[in-house]
Amino acid sequence: MDFKNKNPIKSVAIIGAGAAGAVTAAAFEAEKYYENIRVFERRETPGGTWIYDSSPSPQPPLQPGALAPEIDPPLTPPDNLPQTTPPNKQYRYFETPIYNSLTTNVPDIAMSFSDSRFSYGPFAPHHIPRQYIETYFSTHKTDPYLILNTTLELLTKTSSGGWKLTLRTHSPLLQTDKWYTQTFDAVILATGHYSIPFIPFVPGLSTFPRHTQHSKTYRSPIPYKSKRVLIIGNSASGHDISQELVSTALLPVYVSRRSPSRWDGDSPPKGIEWKPTVKEYFSSGRIVFSDDTYLDDIDHVIYCTGYQVSFPFWDSSKNGKELWDYKTGRLTGNYQHTFLGDFPTLAAVGMPRVLTFRSFEYQAVALARYWAGRNAVPLPGVKEQEKWELSRAEERRRERRNFHDIAWDDGETEEWLGWLFRFAGLGTLRGEGRIPPVLSEEVIWAVENLKKYPEPGNDNGKEESLEEEEDWVVVERKG
Repeated sequence: MDFKNKNPIKSVAIIGAGAAGAVTAAAFEAEKYYENIRVFERRETPGGTWIYDSSPSPQPPLQPGALAPEIDPPLTPPDNLPQTTPPNKQYRYFETPIYNSLTTNVPDIAMSFSDSRFSYGPFAPHHIPRQYIETYFSTHKTDPYLILNTTLELLTKTSSGGWKLTLRTHSPLLQTDKWYTQTFDAVILATGHYSIPFIPFVPGLSTFPRHTQHSKTYRSPIPYKSKRVLIIGNSASGHDISQELVSTALLPVYVSRRSPSRWDGDSPPKGIEWKPTVKEYFSSGRIVFSDDTYLDDIDHVIYCTGYQVSFPFWDSSKNGKELWDYKTGRLTGNYQHTFLGDFPTLAAVGMPRVLTFRSFEYQAVALARYWAGRNAVPLPGVKEQEKWELSRAEERRRERRNFHDIAWDDGETEEWLGWLFRFAGLGTLRGEGRIPPVLSEEVIWAVENLKKYPEPGNDNGKEESLEEEEDWVVVERKG
């Protein structure tokens, strides 16, 4: 589709003012083509998932196996959209999953955007990326586009191919909500991944009498002093939290693992005891594991099991289809994790998490160029896009891998970013348009050699530790 000549895109709404929203606003501003750019953010400040909530609100009871729409339902807009209404008691939980000691786990040179680095690194504390995102809006003069304390409650397509947004702006001072609608030619979903906790279904969890929570509400090890704790999951958050709890909880701290993580050695670290997956919870307080061992004295269970993607504002009946397929874990009808074939004026930035901030930049530049009609190569036709999606879905099903996960070690990251790079091309001769970043040797070296967590047993004789610091390791490849 030639947007520039046939269906010009002049107004763009960006949903979310985290890292994806920040770089998308900068990319669209750089084109000097769009007449109206707005970034809608439900929080009081930019920063996205990196905003730190020191005292998170109590979360709803854990709902094992529940899908995101059941946990995070949209609010119902008033029929006549009055200017102001009392705050709706159905308020959702917008807190972020940041805990006190959290640091980034991607080296800063690879994680930050190409035109500026984090203030320090390589693995920065959580307040650094939050400040970085906030500053990025003002640095690129896109802060006037921010509409804060405003939640998108309903998104429906219009007959002209654009989008109607039903918005709710909350006034903390007056404790009132203002509802209104706006229409845009195009919408970019930059809503992130870390809003709705995922809790796998385990028999008996809903009636288990001990304290259970998701890592989203964990902040520090202090409340767990002298308590018996079971961690479910051993990804980054499970690793961090279990290591912290060794300093305060009764030992050992138990960690339930489905499989070893890449940083697990042959035996657990000091103060940690590994357990297999939980088979069943009992009202007596007993927890039975898949090997039929059990624990009776656990005080706290902390689920570090990730998050569900959620688009509670999506009206599938009016828009004609679901936006997210929960069975296969993917955007429906997507191409290159970015474009949505059935909705040419709707796109997503930030679904794959490889290199995080940096990969968002490639997507943002590609979309800004595409809707301005300046992309260097044409977007494939619908049939070819469908073929790409179905082929990838089948491949991922066989390999039991997530659709939107992109690996680094097998070259898939470079292939994906390379496609976005070629598609976007350069800006104009007169300087309109942001240039997609290069994947430099310095960035590649940092990704492959700076490790936040040591990875024992994963070197195959090709890596050795050169020096150890407090929380990261530098390794060198031989040969």
